[in-house]
Amino acid sequence: MKTQQKWLVVAAAALTFVLTACGTQSSKDSSSSSKQQVWHRMEADVLQTLDPSKASEGVSGQAIIDTMNGLYKYYGHDLQPAMATKIVKPTNNGLTYTFTLRDAKWSDGTPVTAQDFVFAWQRTVDPATKSTQANMYSGIKNADDIRAGKKPATDLGIKAINDKTLEVTLEHPIPYFNSLLNNVAFFPQPAKKVKAWGAKYGTKSQYTLSNGAFKSKGWTGTGDKWTEVKNTNYWNKKNVHLTQIDVQVVKDTNTALDLYRTGKLDDANLTGQLAAQQKGKTGYVATKRARTYFLELNENKVPAFKNTKIRQAISMAINRDSFVKNVLADGSIVARGITPADLSQLPDSSTDYATAVAKNTKTITTYNKKKAQTLWAEGLKEVGTKTVDVELLGDDVDAVKATQEYLQGALQENLPGLKISIASVPAKNRQQRAATHDFDMVLSTWGADYPDPNTYLDLFTSNSEYNHGQWQNADYDKLMAKSNGADANNPTARFKDMTEAEQLLVNQAGAIPLYQLVAARMVNPKIHDLKTSPGNSFNFVYAYLK
Repeated sequence: MKTQQKWLVVAAAALTFVLTACGTQSSKDSSSSSKQQVWHRMEADVLQTLDPSKASEGVSGQAIIDTMNGLYKYYGHDLQPAMATKIVKPTNNGLTYTFTLRDAKWSDGTPVTAQDFVFAWQRTVDPATKSTQANMYSGIKNADDIRAGKKPATDLGIKAINDKTLEVTLEHPIPYFNSLLNNVAFFPQPAKKVKAWGAKYGTKSQYTLSNGAFKSKGWTGTGDKWTEVKNTNYWNKKNVHLTQIDVQVVKDTNTALDLYRTGKLDDANLTGQLAAQQKGKTGYVATKRARTYFLELNENKVPAFKNTKIRQAISMAINRDSFVKNVLADGSIVARGITPADLSQLPDSSTDYATAVAKNTKTITTYNKKKAQTLWAEGLKEVGTKTVDVELLGDDVDAVKATQEYLQGALQENLPGLKISIASVPAKNRQQRAATHDFDMVLSTWGADYPDPNTYLDLFTSNSEYNHGQWQNADYDKLMAKSNGADANNPTARFKDMTEAEQLLVNQAGAIPLYQLVAARMVNPKIHDLKTSPGNSFNFVYAYLK
């Protein structure tokens, strides 16, 4: 057996499950009750916060989307009004948005007002809040100066004309601005309560208010379980049919399947051979997600990673086709870029944006051991070393650990002199270490905040706090500046800028794309009208059990 195949076997073994008791989900599940419609779902990691200003990962994001509404809300891929009464078209050459708010209440019965939006936005962009989402405000009048400490948060381009009218002013047109407002970073916050609670806001269920379909209940700030109950003060409560959502953390997919079979979970995540073995069975669902996984190499901590040939060698030493087929085995697909497929199309064309990018990135993302070794040897010679000893950081969940094991084996085999150790840590720790650049190599992931390539490409500009590997390229920065500035109102020119920027990023191996997630799950077939947004979040409004 070839060594490359050995690493596939080793990595795949981490995800393999010997199936027993091939029964279907228990009929004893109380969620089928006509009066009490309870949905039992899982998360792969713990809930970190219910503070919209401080949420930075998917678990918190989903919980906040369940319990709060911003100006808009996605129903599948359809952007619909939420706190706003309609989808707004900008005026003043794309610089001014004026929103009329519907009559809505917080869960304590107090009205949601335009001032709640002003307070929330100013709080998020204020450097004192230390929001990791504040970068998303770039382009709103004075946001960048506020983040840099040059102006007070009260100078942000948002104001309440009255209780029901909100006006937002931009510095330049933002083509995807309406889609951006679905992100939790732009949700309102109950100003009086947040001020009263101070640092406690969002740290427990008792320190939250909801203006969404559900209210948080029983979350103590720690623990592996929490509950969301129907909010009787929700403006659209007539279309909320689930009465309760119970959430528990399940990191092991074998355990998840067991819980599904015994009726304790209605929605269970699957990975690897376990997903492959369930394919075709009743309840099996595979959904392409707007989420990619990629490697980031810390150029300032590992000097060798500043060498382009070394980074390119790593990219070409990975057999992505074999990896997704034999290790992940869940339907996930090879990524030729950082932006996932089916996120957006080229203007006036049926061509998928990711397909356009891949036309010029296939070589660097295709396995070529001979070329990889040549680049590796040349790179080592240029930096004056014969060995590179690094740690690969990742989350402590099944799919990520299997990916780490595969990369460790394949890269060490294909690139002589490379030694990789593995560190698997909770997602929160991985995020903290990545944010402080405390890593050598990190397996990163990003899900779309809005359906536009910019949500991925802005991560890798030189001044982005999400540029964990600290790759810098002046041409890339210029292309992104054009797409967000001079070409913002010219869709064809803008997408050309972004296509060229992403091709540059991938071909220079500033970040190394691996795969796009296809989420394999076992789902209780009694659920109906449960939609998923472009940003991978569930919308439980309209969903019902029958």
